[in-house]
Amino acid sequence: MKIAFVGKGGSGKTTLSSLFIRHLATTGSPVIAVDADINQHLGAALGLDEAQAAALPAMGARLPLIKDYLRGSNPRIASSETMIKTTPPGAGSRLLRVCEDNPVYDACARPVELDGGAVRLMATGPFTESDLGVACYHSKVGAVELCLNHLVDGREEFVVVDMTAGSDSFASGMFTRFDMTFLVAEPTRKGVSVYRQYKEYARDFGVCLKVIGNKVQGQDDLDFLREEVGDDLLVTVGHSDWVRAMEKGRPPRFELLESPNREALGAMRAAADATYERRDWERYTQQMVHFHRKNAASWGNAKTGADLADQVDPVFVLRELTEVSA
Repeated sequence: MKIAFVGKGGSGKTTLSSLFIRHLATTGSPVIAVDADINQHLGAALGLDEAQAAALPAMGARLPLIKDYLRGSNPRIASSETMIKTTPPGAGSRLLRVCEDNPVYDACARPVELDGGAVRLMATGPFTESDLGVACYHSKVGAVELCLNHLVDGREEFVVVDMTAGSDSFASGMFTRFDMTFLVAEPTRKGVSVYRQYKEYARDFGVCLKVIGNKVQGQDDLDFLREEVGDDLLVTVGHSDWVRAMEKGRPPRFELLESPNREALGAMRAAADATYERRDWERYTQQMVHFHRKNAASWGNAKTGADLADQVDPVFVLRELTEVSA
């Protein structure tokens, strides 16, 4: 299952996503964690020191390799240079699976040992000084979108993505790539403003959205969130001495996380699991094609000099049992 964490800057979405990743690891579920935020902090939240986090390979810098591998022998894609972030798979494309080794993971993923097990960590890479004034961060996130478009994940397999802050996720169709989107909101007017934006933008695309109330200190905070987001409020998380120690670089064993917060993570896992039964691969593929055609007409055709709508395979549907091309 593919899980996104979104929220305004400073809401705690990276912290919550790292806790959820740790929780999944304790159950033995295979996990790919992806840091797709312009502020790259997921590695540190998973226990990497500064040097280790800085050494993570940047997916954005390996986009040619990713495109070349995923293109495979798809006859509708003339070259990897004509692939854009929304290019959908078709007959002959190579697909990615969570539990496999492939050149994309070899180049872009690194194992991170947690006390409950190991996860694969991938990162888009930071927005560097050389990018200022000449590049858009969404060009880096495009590597994540391409991988999600070609990913076939099954029950008990997880891809958890720490997304860009605010409503920036709507700059592409990536917000429709997830089975569950957890929106982390503080009990403040600013905290729920991103929720309202996300709810409105995602309304027509069947996005499954649940709110995680963070930094909740009492009944008044809880009442505020219930009033503002209604039934979309799934759980709340309050102060955590475990998280404070983790932020200082000295996390205790994960089993010592406070009981209410462990219960909240369990409820999040249960909510994510429930979305598996409602998967609609045809709609998923149709949405992928919709945003590809939209991006092709808006800028992709002009950039590549090709009609990228021709890349769409009209009979291909991404499915869990689709065979990977050689």
